[in-house]
Amino acid sequence: MCQQKEIKDFRYRQIHLDFHTSEHISGVGAKFDANQFVDTLKHGEVDSVTLFARCHHGWSYYPTNVGTPHPNLQNADLLGDMVKACADADIATPIYLTVQWDELTAREHPEWRVMQAQNTAANYPGTEPSAMNQLTPTWHTLCLNHEGAIQRQIDIGLEVCARYNPPALFMDILASWECTCNACLSSMKAAGMDPMSADDRKSHDKRVLMTFFERFSKAINGQYPDVRIFFNSGHIYKGQDERYQYYGHLELESLPTGGWGYDHFPVSARYADTLNLPFLGMTGRFHTHWGEFGGFKRADALTYECCLMVSLGARCSIGDQLHPNGHMDFSTYDLIRPAYTRVKALEPYAYNATYQREVAILSVEAQVSQLGSHLGHRSEPSDAASARMLLEMQIPFDLIASKSSFDDYKLIILPDSIRLDEDLAARLKAFTEAGGSILATGESGLDVEGKRYLLDIGAELAPTPMEFDPSYLSCHEKLDEDMVDASVVMYEKGAALYATDGDVLADVRPSYFNRTWDKFCSHLHTPEDPDADPLGPAILQKGRVAYVAYPLFRMYGTTGQPLYKYLIRGLISRLLPQQMIGTELPSAARLSLMEQKAEERQVLHVLYAPTQLRGSGIAYNDGQTRAIEIIEDAPELKDAKAWVRTETAPADVTCAYTGKTLPWSYDGLDKKLHIVFPSLHIHGAAVISYADVKAVAA
Repeated sequence: MCQQKEIKDFRYRQIHLDFHTSEHISGVGAKFDANQFVDTLKHGEVDSVTLFARCHHGWSYYPTNVGTPHPNLQNADLLGDMVKACADADIATPIYLTVQWDELTAREHPEWRVMQAQNTAANYPGTEPSAMNQLTPTWHTLCLNHEGAIQRQIDIGLEVCARYNPPALFMDILASWECTCNACLSSMKAAGMDPMSADDRKSHDKRVLMTFFERFSKAINGQYPDVRIFFNSGHIYKGQDERYQYYGHLELESLPTGGWGYDHFPVSARYADTLNLPFLGMTGRFHTHWGEFGGFKRADALTYECCLMVSLGARCSIGDQLHPNGHMDFSTYDLIRPAYTRVKALEPYAYNATYQREVAILSVEAQVSQLGSHLGHRSEPSDAASARMLLEMQIPFDLIASKSSFDDYKLIILPDSIRLDEDLAARLKAFTEAGGSILATGESGLDVEGKRYLLDIGAELAPTPMEFDPSYLSCHEKLDEDMVDASVVMYEKGAALYATDGDVLADVRPSYFNRTWDKFCSHLHTPEDPDADPLGPAILQKGRVAYVAYPLFRMYGTTGQPLYKYLIRGLISRLLPQQMIGTELPSAARLSLMEQKAEERQVLHVLYAPTQLRGSGIAYNDGQTRAIEIIEDAPELKDAKAWVRTETAPADVTCAYTGKTLPWSYDGLDKKLHIVFPSLHIHGAAVISYADVKAVAA
């Protein structure tokens, strides 16, 4: 877990300022005014801005001996003027460099262009970036398996560092495209790889990227050791921790209204925090996506997103795009100001703070998606759904790789498809023997071949797989107060089991028959056959291990059926009866608890701003059309209640924003600190001070 320490010029209130400007626009930078630029940033309470040295069109915005200045740039050193103005105002200036999207270089060196096996492209709304689609109005991707392409990036990076001494470089667009250009075909063959294999193409892409990361970071940090480097792939890949040895920090690109959704950032944040790198969250002021001129997000949405970042251990960055004429849009920073005013007030309670949690989710992506993929906006479905469930249940968690230490956790969740090798099985067994609990679903717990359970669930695989799809789950007794007293339909097949020494908590029940063209009942599926015998156990518990035979998390992510969540909640209550924090607020509320040991205090974050789906959706190149998830109306809550489990009553509980004491009481029997927020709009933070009582949190 990474403490959010004070790191030189790694600030909490950053702007990521795009400037991808076509050569067909004149007067570039003509209306730039240093005072107006800085005054606008200050109005937005901004303390750091990532400035552009080169854009996706391939143009430079400073005097360069390596690249090519924009042909219509009105001031020779626009970047330098911005850096100086910001330095005078104590605004940090990381610098942006494009890598694989570079239109000028793609025209000058067509042999460096990515060639794809199937001539398809990565997810990007409304366009199809591909080297083969010459007339498509968007970026043509460069392959880094060319010495000239690598050296060009190194030379540009060194030039920028020499001229401007930035605290960090943001290297943009570094992803796997399954390239089959001549250079990649040759090196794949030399390595014994099959270009016809998608896995081999992805594995080769990863080698190419790792080579670039190593060479670029060694060249830059060899001369400028204090410059932090971030390589942006649009997603924090789980299970590829070796790539992060070359990173100085992480930036979690996650624009909720731009295709990522509001579930993506928490998943990324709770994995990033385990990598021992400082990190920030990156959203955008856009209603939809990068490059949207004249599209604005609601100020309440930006406030929620930034407060969520802080509550999950991240610093903040908001994406903007400067107009080609260089004039800053003041109204944009009117929208940003409320969010960053709040973040500024929260900063004293964020430095050196650690996120408190007792639950870990083993990441499916980390286990089975080792090769990477195209620029991805979405998390692996079971990872996303299990994280969403815990967020809705207000249970803090980490997302971890299977090789991570289990020592800090009381409960480990294996969602849907975590197969075990002998080493992982032994580590999980040791974890339960030391008092830890495990909740597994679906194929989790099986060996790699899926033939037998290496996790002792108190059952074994039946000789034949489950016949019925769908089938029904029938609990022996209610596992949760919100469960129904009836069988519940299961929308995916489960594992066919027979119990050995596990306690069966629910049965699998059949329908009358599977639905076929010549044999069906009603609109959707056949009802349960109430006279038939159970087909086997659906839920078991053996000691500290609970198991659900269905991929319940993925099913929840697909259908949104709350009953699936209630089943999981009931099992967690059996395995972890005394949880760390809680609230009476609805499932849209988000809670987290941070600890500042040196200051002898904790900070309880409570957020509430329900999202809504609007519009018919944006068409993406993955074939999906997704409605836009937005926050428009964030209600003000009165007397919002939450609690923290702690061994001793605190000295005081105050509001992080006002410093005033909040209503609170301590129940010594339940070891619960009850806190009331008299008024909570979007976010509240309760500062729990133990300075005079030396308490140890439960």
